[in-house]
Parts: sequence; structure tokens; C-alpha cells
Amino acid sequence: MTAIRAGVCRSFGKPVAVEVVELREPGPGEVAVRVAACAICHTDLSLVEGVWGGALPAVYGHEVAGVVEEIGAGVAGIAPGDHAVVTLVRFCGSCALCLRGLPALCERKGDLPLSRSSPLRTSGGDPVDQGLRTAGFAERVLVHHSQVVPIPADVPLGVAALLGCGVVTGVGAVLRTAEVEPGSTVAVIGTGGVGLNAVQGAALAGARLVVAVDLVPSKLDAARAFGATHVVDPSVDDLAGAVRELTDGRGLDYVVVTAGSAPAVEQALTLVADGAAVVLAGMPGGAKAAIDPEELAHRGVSILGSKVGSTRPQIDVPALLALYRAGRLKLDELVSARFPLDQIDDALAAARRGDALRVVLVP
Repeated sequence: MTAIRAGVCRSFGKPVAVEVVELREPGPGEVAVRVAACAICHTDLSLVEGVWGGALPAVYGHEVAGVVEEIGAGVAGIAPGDHAVVTLVRFCGSCALCLRGLPALCERKGDLPLSRSSPLRTSGGDPVDQGLRTAGFAERVLVHHSQVVPIPADVPLGVAALLGCGVVTGVGAVLRTAEVEPGSTVAVIGTGGVGLNAVQGAALAGARLVVAVDLVPSKLDAARAFGATHVVDPSVDDLAGAVRELTDGRGLDYVVVTAGSAPAVEQALTLVADGAAVVLAGMPGGAKAAIDPEELAHRGVSILGSKVGSTRPQIDVPALLALYRAGRLKLDELVSARFPLDQIDDALAAARRGDALRVVLVP
């Protein structure tokens, strides 16, 4: 076991304390990574608040970049000293869904040793839950090799961490799940960290119209910088009217909902054209949305779920980094603030305020 410092959640809705915990050494197929940066996702905030329940104590955080320190037996293509992105996508690689290119939906990830038993313990030997299969609010993580993607050493780890979830989720919802065609019309509801990347994805796809929808003016300003052709604040403007005007009354080809809001899903369905698709990338925390199945069938409207952007980490992370290095994908601009691990509650508060794009912990 190795002693590390980690941000431990012991009670939902309460402060997260930095404690010394024990992390076991890598077993077969496992990799230990020294954390250089961990971005804070809205899902982490929901977990800290207990929105989905779960075991406590727990260490959350799942957008990680760092340096590989140790590898277990049987690990190929990853070596100590490699710079790497660590994702929450743990997969077997051989089940039906993995073979279809949907590793985030892996049917057998629960059979892996790390999924059956957390590698973390308190100093007294009690188990600590490995939040979202990663536990990145820490100095070191131990993950399955499928979660580790080596990256070029010249990519700053402080921005590479964003590829662990937020970037692949947003861009992937557009390019992978929806497969948006050039010349399409797209709206993105919610332009936080994931939403801005959906905006980027729409621009990369060659959409002729990219409408960013949010209630926060600063996020709409950011959306313009990330490729939005138009922005709408529905608390001020008539969103449906704006969409009708921009599309000559036809409606949109795609609406990507990254806001964790059931009403946003219902609204999205009113904005699309016949034959269009609504893509669900946000997590409403158990809220239910009302739909009219007869209308959807009559109009040929699709609802597409997008888990982590339907990402294939070993393919999509290098592809996105190539776009970043070519100046076509914005990553640096997503980082609003950096905090040391000792200030984790300040970092969580900054992320919770809603005006930040991505807050990054630097252990």
C-alpha cells in the first residue's frame, strides 16, 4: 500500500476533507498514475451533494492527467514515465458493446477486480469508494489499463485533463453520437464545460448554424468564442421564436442538451424539425421529462442518449489532441481557475457558482 493525500467525502453536502489514505499497488492489467491535474466536472458536484447516493467515504474526481508511475503484469502500450490522460471509461474490450465501438457501455466492466473492490483504504483499513472508477481528487490514482491513454509529452497536463470527460463528452455528442453533417443546423442547450465542447464539435462538423442557449451571459460570450454563430438567453429572448426566425420556420436539425434539466429536454423537442434528433448529454439527477411518443413517431424525431460522448478513448483522445495541436480545438481557454488540492472546497465552490468553465485541481 502507498500513502497518498486525497479529498475524501464523508457526508453528502458537507465539506470535503483532505486526508491521508492508502492506495494498493497495481495488479494485473492495472496502472498507477501520479496525478498532475484533475478538472472538476458537474457530475463530481452532484456526487458530493449526494444526488445519486452511493457509498461513503468516497474520493471523487474523474478528469485526470498525469505521469504513469507503475504498471501491473500484462499491461502493453503503457510504460512508466508516459504522460497520460485518465478517463472514467473502464472497459473489457471484448463484449458485444465494446466490439461495436461503445466502450462506455461495456457489459463486463463490473467483472474487473477494480470494479469489485476499491483500491483505496483509510489509514485504519476501512474501504474508501473509488468515485466514478477513478478517484482523481488525489495525488495518485490506480485504474484499469483501458482508462489510460498515453499522450505526447509536450501537451500541458493541466489542459490534457479536460479530455478525461468534458471535452470528449461534448465534442463526442456531436461528432460521435449525432454524427452531425456539414451544413446542418444545431443548438446546444447549456454552455458550461460540456456544452462549450458541443459547440466546438458543431463548428468542427461544419454546421452552418450553431445556436448556444444559456441563462448566464458570460457563458454565452464564451460560446461565441468557441464557434457559436448565434446565442440566446431564454430568460430574455423568445427561444422558439429565435429558432423559427433563424431556420425560416423549419426548426433545427439537431439539439444537444448538456444542461442537467428535464424541462430543457422537453423544450428541445419543440425546437427540432421533422426528421431531426435531440441528443441527451446532460444528467438531470433523476428528474423525469414528459414526451409525446405519437408525435415523435409521426414527425420522425429521434432521441439519442450520449454517454461520455460515445467516446473510444484510445482513438478519440489522440484525435482531439491532434486538433488541439493544430490550433483547431480550444482547451486552454476552458480553464477558468486552478487550485491546489489543499483548497479543494474552495475549488468545488468556484465550480458550483456556475460562472466558471472548468476548475482544475493541481495536487
